[in-house]
Amino acid sequence: MTLDVLYFAWLRERIGLPRETVQTQAVTVRDLVAELSARDDWHAAAFADLGAVRCAVDQVLTDLDAPLGEAREVAFFPPMTGG
Repeated sequence: MTLDVLYFAWLRERIGLPRETVQTQAVTVRDLVAELSARDDWHAAAFADLGAVRCAVDQVLTDLDAPLGEAREVAFFPPMTGG
């Protein structure tokens, strides 16, 4: 499957890209993270602490164990705070 993967805040800074298109065999977001982390040191550093990473699949907040199904986009970002 082909996915657009978007990175925000410090994830973007560590990886060095705001977005990329990837070919993946991942079934879940966690599988995708494992594939991305294996690519290079930049991705591995960005995903080293999964407790500090949130995600959205097709612009819907979800968890790392969410299935990708027919997803077209996955976004990764740090936890959000509000005031």
